[in-house]
Amino acid sequence: MLHVEPLSKSDGKSEYCSLGIWHIITGEYPPQQGGVSDYTNQVANGLASADNSVHVWVPQCNLPDNNAAGVSVHRLPGHFGPRALAQMARAVRAKPCRVLVQYVPHAYGFKAMNLPFCLWLRSIRHVGPTVMFHEVAFPMNPGQLLRHHMLGAVTRLMARLVCHSANRIMVAGARWQALLSELGTTAPISWVPVPSNIAVVKNAVATARCRLRCAGANGLLMGHFANYSDYSVRRLSQVVPILFRERSDLSLLLLGSNSREFRRHLLRANPRLGRRVHASGSLAPSELSSALAACDLMVQPYPDGVSTRRSSMAALLAHGSAIVTTNGIATEHLWNQGRAVITAPVDDADQLLDSIRQMIASNELRRAYGRGAFELYDERFALRHTMASLMEF
Repeated sequence: MLHVEPLSKSDGKSEYCSLGIWHIITGEYPPQQGGVSDYTNQVANGLASADNSVHVWVPQCNLPDNNAAGVSVHRLPGHFGPRALAQMARAVRAKPCRVLVQYVPHAYGFKAMNLPFCLWLRSIRHVGPTVMFHEVAFPMNPGQLLRHHMLGAVTRLMARLVCHSANRIMVAGARWQALLSELGTTAPISWVPVPSNIAVVKNAVATARCRLRCAGANGLLMGHFANYSDYSVRRLSQVVPILFRERSDLSLLLLGSNSREFRRHLLRANPRLGRRVHASGSLAPSELSSALAACDLMVQPYPDGVSTRRSSMAALLAHGSAIVTTNGIATEHLWNQGRAVITAPVDDADQLLDSIRQMIASNELRRAYGRGAFELYDERFALRHTMASLMEF
């Protein structure tokens, strides 16, 4: 069972008091992979560790569930269609309970347009659901395809319905607060950054082995851990060859499920970099933790800027990484306070390159930003903040 750090009290007891029965509705849950899956697993186990009875309602998958103590996983028929909604309705109405919805529009089927599910939430608003918005709606931009515009309009209607069903709302990124207010929500909104889904494993031997394999005895190891979006692929393809020409001691470790594909892409244009570019593919969490610890700095370009909803960034903060990233429309004010990360505008590759150079040049600077990253994680991202927010009402 996941250990949840309790808030301190003078009597030494946890402030996570038992609230009885919780029903968590989500589009994915382990063994399914995904950021929402990992997040929901942490929350479910955190509630269970406070002596709550937790029921997780999630679509079917072909892999066996591994239920933790106090957590019952209910695999629903279909993908939140009529039979599934009726089954959840019976459970929610059977006994007094709390309902927590992990909301991502595409997670509930119907090609991200499951209006019946949103209307069903209105039918149980008497239990006062809490809704965690990981995403709100499909973006609407001038000149986009008609079907994308329609998807944006429908998902906004869905979000409006969900808002009016909620007793209170939590958001993973501050950007969603303004959008939900525009949609007319009257429920109180709490901004609660997502915690890391990669536990910090202090394995000096594994970390040293990774460093030696990727950077040699005296090299400098730069890392990247994300989903390899078109934007990040483009930015890394621009800056990495330049940095490698400038620093013969620099190597790159690509982490994540699409890392090997990007390595091949990078080496097609830069075949001489082959021995200095490494890709892990998917790793077990403990192996990933050791690989993150092996990197001297991390470069994380995000197309809309760094934000508190990105689980990859939360993992780096928890590991005390020295991070260079981008700021954009989604970037919250906390990233520019203190010394947690160095940022460059999303549309300025030259400034991103200069920021990386700055971090590479100084071991002292990397240590300072590593400390700042961990402090920010502890102050704003750690799981105890999510649990405290859930227990407020």
